[in-house]
Amino acid sequence: MEIIKNIPEMRGVLKKHRRNDQVIGFVPTMGYFHEGHLSLMDIARQKSDIVVVSLFVNPTQFGPDEDLDRYPRDIERDESLAEERGVNYIFYPDADEMYPPNFCTYVKNTELSNLLCGATRENHFRGVTTIVSKLFNIINPDLAVFGQKDHQQAIIIKRMVADLNFPVEIVLGDIIREEDGLAKSSRNVYLNEEEREQAPIIYQALTEAKKLVEKGERSAGDIKKFIYEKIDSVEHSDIEYVEIVEDTMLKSVRKIKPGCFAAVAVWFGETRLIDNVILL
Repeated sequence: MEIIKNIPEMRGVLKKHRRNDQVIGFVPTMGYFHEGHLSLMDIARQKSDIVVVSLFVNPTQFGPDEDLDRYPRDIERDESLAEERGVNYIFYPDADEMYPPNFCTYVKNTELSNLLCGATRENHFRGVTTIVSKLFNIINPDLAVFGQKDHQQAIIIKRMVADLNFPVEIVLGDIIREEDGLAKSSRNVYLNEEEREQAPIIYQALTEAKKLVEKGERSAGDIKKFIYEKIDSVEHSDIEYVEIVEDTMLKSVRKIKPGCFAAVAVWFGETRLIDNVILL
């Protein structure tokens, strides 16, 4: 496995693989790998000849009061885990490499970026689509693997790929969870002991809501109320949103139909957790 830190070298080493008609799979990450990240690497390994993982904590998707400086990092551990998963290259640029002086060009989805997580995180998805488009242009992958946990992000990336004609297949990997259902996330390390004990209420609420839909409930309002009240029942939860939307343009629905999913964002102390479940 090779670690590459600059754009010209990354482009150069991949040219030989393209000349040999090798399929290049790509997994963009911000590092501090957990089983969720590793599962995406496994998917890329299964579907590709060459696997590239980017490791870059992207400053443009963090707001001024968010956790950029304290976002967990452990490059040596990440390198070891990626190599065990059969990754061929880690692209590990610094901020100056990705955002040179006088940088002022951004990519933004005008319809989807202000919904759900975007309603309270101004310019977050502008940062995501900008960095992903830059990475696609640098890596030029045949396929890229994203996680279902960030469902809104995946939908926005799919829309960007379609709208801007990127020749990249987007593949989604399942949410990987702890034994008690909490979705694996790099930010879980921020939770104190009491918050960690309470956080699985998110998944409990979502799975119980899904069971209600499977039994025939179709009122989005009733399901939203159920999820909200279930999560709100624990002492230290602070709900940012509970929404039920369709999976193309993230529009809220009144009646649950195939493709609809429930998405939530909940604060436990200073830690913001997101999760979602496809309802039907």
